[in-house]
Amino acid sequence: MCCHLCPTSESPYSSGNAVLDRPYAQVTTHSKRRARTIRAQRRKDLVTRSQRAVRWLQPGLVVKRWLLTSGLGLMMALLGAAVWADLKPIYWIIETLSWMLSTITTVLPREITGPLVVIIGIGLVLWGQSRSFGSIQQALAPDKDTVLVDALRAKSRLNRGPNIVAIGGGTGLSTLLSGLKRYSSHITAIVTVADDGGSSGVLRRELGVLPPGDIRNCLAALSTEEPLLTRLFQYRFAAGSGLEGHSFGNLFLSALTAITGNLETAITASSRVLAVQGQVVPATSADVRLWAELENGERIEGESNIGKAPSPIVRLGCLPERPPALPRALEAIANADLILLGPGSLYTSLLPNLLVPELMSAIQSSRSPKLYICNLMTQPGETDGLDVSGHLRAIESQLASIGVQQRLFDAVLAQDALPAGPELEYYRTLGAEPVGCDLDGLKQEGYRVMLASMQGPQQRSEGRAFKGTLRHDSRSLALAVMRFYRAK
Repeated sequence: MCCHLCPTSESPYSSGNAVLDRPYAQVTTHSKRRARTIRAQRRKDLVTRSQRAVRWLQPGLVVKRWLLTSGLGLMMALLGAAVWADLKPIYWIIETLSWMLSTITTVLPREITGPLVVIIGIGLVLWGQSRSFGSIQQALAPDKDTVLVDALRAKSRLNRGPNIVAIGGGTGLSTLLSGLKRYSSHITAIVTVADDGGSSGVLRRELGVLPPGDIRNCLAALSTEEPLLTRLFQYRFAAGSGLEGHSFGNLFLSALTAITGNLETAITASSRVLAVQGQVVPATSADVRLWAELENGERIEGESNIGKAPSPIVRLGCLPERPPALPRALEAIANADLILLGPGSLYTSLLPNLLVPELMSAIQSSRSPKLYICNLMTQPGETDGLDVSGHLRAIESQLASIGVQQRLFDAVLAQDALPAGPELEYYRTLGAEPVGCDLDGLKQEGYRVMLASMQGPQQRSEGRAFKGTLRHDSRSLALAVMRFYRAK
């Protein structure tokens, strides 16, 4: 049996409370430390709020001018009302203020009353403004950590960005858009509607709608809404009779097309749901079917079949032959500060857009810089053995086949030499090679060439050979594009 003097036993004088049983000095030290921590946190919060308040004074927020305008308008309205009332309200206000000030100064000296009233007034202004902007923050972004002033600064910067038109399709275009939205809010994506494979092909055949897949990817790339909503839009059903392989966004766009009567209206409605930064426009509203003539004389039809061509492609065409362009696409090109083509599959994502005569004429007429973004790797069945020069010659050859002799894109953005490694070896097993660039040769032909490192992070699979994709990184790609634009 252990006695009460044993250190492991509880003292009969113990309260049973660990805090109360501590020595007084220890409790006091803990309290002082906690108080210092609280004071330090309050000072930090005060400094943060002060810095935030100062940022409101920076130019470009488009807030201060309208607050000043509102204040001036209020003063004018009150002055007008006073004049209407023969200035009597002004006399009453002056007399009331004079009486109040006289009364206060008789109680407290002027040396105390003046600074005290000034401090109270400034405090009320700061408190009111803080509460007002806090309410605005809560209404605009209740679940976001972004401070309102920072959000307004970012919005102002994006609003000053250039008008960019990106033409293409597939994953290449959506990758480009997700990077460009960091630099401008004036982005127009012109998307091919020739896809006839996968979920888009099924919906196209069974529902008679234009293929929504590439459009869905572009909407998701330009979305500024909550990530969960974007993930929902991109969600692909892995099981279910009739649902397997379909994405929610494809079904959503198809349903909206049926309800509204056309894909363009459905895209506009989806853009509002996803808070899209810019606009996504189909290249045409026609039900376009691609065909290709091969070097061996064979003619194949369908976008999904062209990507598996057994022989080099000589010429590309579509049915109907001259599909109409949408007015919004033409307007965007006319107002563009920069026109981009690519990256993406040359014959199934890029060139189909140039089969729309009105689009091509609008690009020809535009005096803005035009940039072709080349792929990182060749694509088996489409661009086997083609370097950057080969891609450009294929574009020019396609344009020549439809009577266009003018060079549309006189500048090219290409990947710098890719580092050797297992990823390249993996691609070689698939029949793909890095797209080489003869810099001197292109410059002699009159092209403006820009090289940049634009590949995304390497992907590896544990316990097996490299398996992944060598694709453009959205940030690196957008940065290279903006460097080109600023150096024009």
